[in-house]
Amino acid sequence: MRAVRWVVLGAATAAAALALSAAGFPSPTLFAALLAGLGFALARPGAEVELPRGTFVAAQAVVGVTLGAYLQSDALRALGEEWLPVALVSAATLAISIGAGHVLARRTALDLPTATLGMIAGGASGIVTMASDLGGDDRLVAFMQYLRVLVVVLLTPVVVAFLGVDTAAVAGSGEGAFGSAGDWLATAAIAPAAALAARWLRVPAGALLGPMLVAGALILAGVSFAVPPVLRELAFALIGLQVGLRFTLDTVRLLGRLAGPVLLALAALIAGSAGLAVLLAWVTPVSFADAYLATTPGGLYAVLAIAVGAGANTTFILAVQTLRLLVAVLLAPLAVRRIVRAGSRRA
Repeated sequence: MRAVRWVVLGAATAAAALALSAAGFPSPTLFAALLAGLGFALARPGAEVELPRGTFVAAQAVVGVTLGAYLQSDALRALGEEWLPVALVSAATLAISIGAGHVLARRTALDLPTATLGMIAGGASGIVTMASDLGGDDRLVAFMQYLRVLVVVLLTPVVVAFLGVDTAAVAGSGEGAFGSAGDWLATAAIAPAAALAARWLRVPAGALLGPMLVAGALILAGVSFAVPPVLRELAFALIGLQVGLRFTLDTVRLLGRLAGPVLLALAALIAGSAGLAVLLAWVTPVSFADAYLATTPGGLYAVLAIAVGAGANTTFILAVQTLRLLVAVLLAPLAVRRIVRAGSRRA
């Protein structure tokens, strides 16, 4: 009976992922798995379907390698002399996210780690993956992160069109689903070894950050590899199911009450990011449209598709978005733990 449940969940996840991918939604597999797990949990509240702990940790490690492989030296070289303002903008985006999360925690029933992680701009899949390790409710974090992604994906084409930029459709990258033998070997070597080392060194969210740091260092050192897409999507599916299957009716009711405050916080975050785009366009040679796409808080793939179709400075936009993603995922654990400790001392 349990095998049948997993087959049903797998089929539902695959179908939803294909539909979301066709619609151009970022991270379609993780989001589809989350929806499939949520639907099953609410339809069969008494059924016991839970991923083994080791499976979830392995999925975290694979996602970590995936994120680390984003750190391409070509993208960083594209920043050129603009690295300092871009780094400051990335740090400021994180600060705005943390501030929005702090206000949200004060105004709603959300605890501080959950509110802060839910508002971090960038790396939605990575943030959701590490949420439970940092004391947050990964169900609510996932809700806020993907609501942010959805709002940004829907809003960005409208804003760019308002700026007078044509946003043509762009074809996919066409990467092979199974990658190369070298990709499999690199991922199999990095993911478990780096995750275990990070846990041994007590790195916050080490199962994710350890592989991410090692993979990023190897990429910058000139080692070329990528996580095979089929393995990457399987990891995203496992994480989405882990989160989705833990939903309850009470959690869904809470989400309904939180939707309004979260949307207001997201509006403030998007407005703050637009303000940073103004500053970036002022201190660098890039246009405001390029700066806006570079500082948009989320939806990396959708933003890049719009940038390519609009003839924007795609390399610069990718570099800024990648740097912000890495800053968010790397510094979020440290920031959340420091904020929680400070709150505990005041209490």
